[in-house]
Amino acid sequence: METLDDYKGRLLTKEQVPEELLPYARQLPAVRQEKGKHFCERCGSELDQEKNRLPMGAIYCRECLILGRVRSDQPLYYFPQAPFEPQCTLKWQGQLTKWQQGISEGLCENTRQRKNTLVHAVTGAGKTEMIYQVIADHIAEGKAVCIATPRIDVCIELYRRLSQDFSCPIALLHGESEPYFRTPLVIATTHQLLKFYRAFDLLIIDEVDAFPFVDNATLYHAVDQCISENGCKIFLTATTTDALEKQVRSGELSLLRLPRRFHENPLVVPKKVWLNSFMKYLSKNKLPAKLITDITNQRQTGHPLLIFAPEIATGQHLVKVLKNDFPQEQIGFVSSQTENRLEIVTAFRDQELTILVSTTILERGVTFPGVDVFVVEANHRLYTKSSLVQIGGRVGRSSERPTGLLNFYQNGTNRAIEKAIVEIKLMNKESGLV
Repeated sequence: METLDDYKGRLLTKEQVPEELLPYARQLPAVRQEKGKHFCERCGSELDQEKNRLPMGAIYCRECLILGRVRSDQPLYYFPQAPFEPQCTLKWQGQLTKWQQGISEGLCENTRQRKNTLVHAVTGAGKTEMIYQVIADHIAEGKAVCIATPRIDVCIELYRRLSQDFSCPIALLHGESEPYFRTPLVIATTHQLLKFYRAFDLLIIDEVDAFPFVDNATLYHAVDQCISENGCKIFLTATTTDALEKQVRSGELSLLRLPRRFHENPLVVPKKVWLNSFMKYLSKNKLPAKLITDITNQRQTGHPLLIFAPEIATGQHLVKVLKNDFPQEQIGFVSSQTENRLEIVTAFRDQELTILVSTTILERGVTFPGVDVFVVEANHRLYTKSSLVQIGGRVGRSSERPTGLLNFYQNGTNRAIEKAIVEIKLMNKESGLV
């Protein structure tokens, strides 16, 4: 049962506030006017005064309608955040490398000075462990912390790991999660930030370059609105963007870089493999001989195999053909439309599945120790430089096997492939490990 405490820091419509709690709430204008234009106070969207007008004359917001209707004739309600009971919560007993320790200390120092920070670290650098101390410090001071990320899968992975390493309860918020309860540590998708107002003293955005967060004005509005007046922001990425780099140059963000993986081995450089007529073969329920040979050889190693396909239909078809050609293997498929995605990913991590075919839904935020990665149609238009770098980052993440196979199958290279390879090589060069 929800209590007044569970509403602190929240931003709600009148219908979402129990009547007995209304006296404790404060009000905000739901729609603000600037230079003759109308904007939604919750999501920041500009409102079309004709298309967004109700029969009784009030203007409403369509963009965030799923969160409850915002109307110009009704205020929004928020409940001021309150300090938490200070507590020591960090249980993690691991050891940071000297490079990771430098980032961790830099984050603690920057937040003490109220500096917003961008951490640009290679895939597999151990970004999660590097934010542990700054999180623990804030909770020890009775402050509220939120880790937000654009992808549900990354949220669930972060929740799994932090639940092991922190002793306080953690609220996990996404479109299919349990209801919110008040706690000093929240993990949420970036869309969930629209439900908060001046709630968090520390906001960490992981995978800041990922869709749908990147270049999304509504979600950036949510970030600015959910953070407390004296709060700090930390952005984490392995593939930075021009917009973030611009903020670094202007001094809006302090930059911390880490070009080394935690196990002190270089990033695996993709191997370009020519593969002609892949889709033509697939349409006949066959695979090219080269791909069959490579999969056969890979399976003899006993390491798990993650195969990326650019489109859902291609991935589903590929699974059917693989099951026919490799009946002895346990094969699964995941995409944004897979309802039991978490169970399938867990089965692959636990080696109950030996081959997993995926769309770019698993390009980031997940770790499968010892995995090899094949990318079919690597020159497909849906693969960007960033997505290929992230996909490549799934390989070589464990100290037990810091190497692995990373094959980009294509029938003609393109800028995305070449730029991804150049970026990976540059990070290796900067790390001093090659």
